[in-house]
Amino acid sequence: MNRPGTRSSRLAAAPPPSVRVRAPGKVNLSLRVGPLDDDGYHPLVSVFQAVALFEEVTATQVVAGAGISLTVDGPQADAVPRDRTNLAWKAAELLAMHTGVDPDVALHVRKGVPVAGGMAGGSADAAAALVACDALWETGVPRTELVELAAALGSDVPFCLLGHTAVGTGRGQLLTPAMTRGEFHWVFAASHTGLSTPQVFAAFDELTRGGAAAVGVEDDTALMQALRAGDPTALGAALHNDLQDAALSLRPELARTLEIAREAHALGAIVSGSGPTVAALARSRQHALAIAATWTAEGAADSVWTTTAPAHGARVVA
Repeated sequence: MNRPGTRSSRLAAAPPPSVRVRAPGKVNLSLRVGPLDDDGYHPLVSVFQAVALFEEVTATQVVAGAGISLTVDGPQADAVPRDRTNLAWKAAELLAMHTGVDPDVALHVRKGVPVAGGMAGGSADAAAALVACDALWETGVPRTELVELAAALGSDVPFCLLGHTAVGTGRGQLLTPAMTRGEFHWVFAASHTGLSTPQVFAAFDELTRGGAAAVGVEDDTALMQALRAGDPTALGAALHNDLQDAALSLRPELARTLEIAREAHALGAIVSGSGPTVAALARSRQHALAIAATWTAEGAADSVWTTTAPAHGARVVA
């Protein structure tokens, strides 16, 4: 007979199976916004680059009928919803519906991307949850199908799934991989108060009076050449964001954050996506740390992050 504490009882208490997946945040190297369509959306041309700031989602097996649960830790975890409004939760539900399995899983999100900063942290959670649940449930969904499911969750989710560098068209979800060479050093000035993407687009419409120009991939020829050459100086000069003026109209203090980066000799500085995160491109890791220190000393951000790019897409962590 086995007494408590013997080997057999310890084996019976083994933890349930789980899968851990990391997915990257992103920076918009270029974001071009076309005129408003009849469907109420703007056509976009965006060059995304995945950065080595990762969201980590762990999917753990639970008893049948338990449903989905979600916990969160890491920086700004208190700002992240823990119910079915969370994109990771939605991703698990969507995959279960697509494959016909019961949506029973415990999800844990560890934050590594600024919250509500225009860097696709929530989209990275969704991409990681898709990969983690697919592996945990052994549903074997082909990557092409996962990309389609990702697009149904949000326009940034497919890119977080694929990673590296890509050109996004349509609403940003139609991706074409972009050739890059070398490593780029980034610094991000993040705010604890986000900007509403619909409000930023509304401000863009007001500033352009609905007269935005048509956009095309050819507008970013210089930027694509800089990526292929691995030339950070040329890349810094080619950074572009049609939404930057709109974001600045809503958060004028971001202009000073951009100015400080330029005074610190950043190769380029830009509002990332719809903001409010400001991205600065540095010459080296040491230069990135110097820009970060200047932002911190000037009180120009609630938090400052340094990292490299491009980074891999969503993948299982051994």
